[in-house]
Amino acid sequence: MSITFKNLACSLYFCSQIRIFLLRFSFLLFIGVSLALGVTAQQPDSTHAIDSVLAAKDSVPVILPDSSGIRKNDSVSHALLPETQMVITDHLINSKDKPVSFSVSHRTVKSREGFFYLITGMVLLLGLFRYFFNRYFINLFRVFFNTSLRQSQLTDQLLQAKLPSLLFNLFFVLSAGVYAYTILRYMGWLKDNNPWAMLGFSAALIGGVYVLKYSTLKFTGWITGLNEATNTYIFVIFLINKIIGIFLVPFIVIVAFSDPVIARSGLIISLLSIGLFLLLRFFRSYGLLQNQLKISRFHFALYIVGIELVPLLLIYKGLMLYLSKSS
Repeated sequence: MSITFKNLACSLYFCSQIRIFLLRFSFLLFIGVSLALGVTAQQPDSTHAIDSVLAAKDSVPVILPDSSGIRKNDSVSHALLPETQMVITDHLINSKDKPVSFSVSHRTVKSREGFFYLITGMVLLLGLFRYFFNRYFINLFRVFFNTSLRQSQLTDQLLQAKLPSLLFNLFFVLSAGVYAYTILRYMGWLKDNNPWAMLGFSAALIGGVYVLKYSTLKFTGWITGLNEATNTYIFVIFLINKIIGIFLVPFIVIVAFSDPVIARSGLIISLLSIGLFLLLRFFRSYGLLQNQLKISRFHFALYIVGIELVPLLLIYKGLMLYLSKSS
């Protein structure tokens, strides 16, 4: 019994000694590991060292404004130097001459919408005349292509229609005025400072010329007692004018809004056609008046030159002088 108790006491003592040893060993191990970690933390990191070496070798500095005004060399410029040299030596780029600078000026847009709407209104007005005065419109062309106007029924119908005749005469004044303005603008003799005033002036000038001509012929017929002959001549003049007013509408559109080549062709054709109309007016008038007035062709030609052509030439000369002074 005593031996068993002694063995138990020895076992307990041995276990307590082992426990104390393990505690001391664990404490010493903890201290050693802590010291090792502290020393390692104080040593320089190899990765950081490599990064610093790369940073030292990196030669891409940020260019900051320097007080001395001198900019350091940039390795990026040196790296791009071959490509830059290739661009400069390219034969498509003129890098040898002095650079040229162009001044930037504000572009002024010249709108012609108003003129377009004016021509559209003229076409609409002509369509309304064709609709409301259909019989007068048809008789007008039938009389124009009829070579004999002596007391025909169609001529009497045209003479009796006062309102359509007045409206078509006003349309001729408008059409001829717009055509004259279009020609002057196409030739470069007019500026676009005040186009509506020039349009009104052109129409008023043509209207004034024919009002003066009508008054002069009426007065001459009343003085000489040849009212029938002067009325026939006035009828022929305004008949041709009405046809010209209708004829000019498509050529106004062509000259105003077409390409330069087409506009030039349209201008030449229209001028030649107007010349043919005027010659037809003279021949038709002489054919009707030679039996009534007993005049020769020479005297009638003198009348045409003195009454028809000379005033037009004077108006043209005055207009050119006015345009040359205003420009």
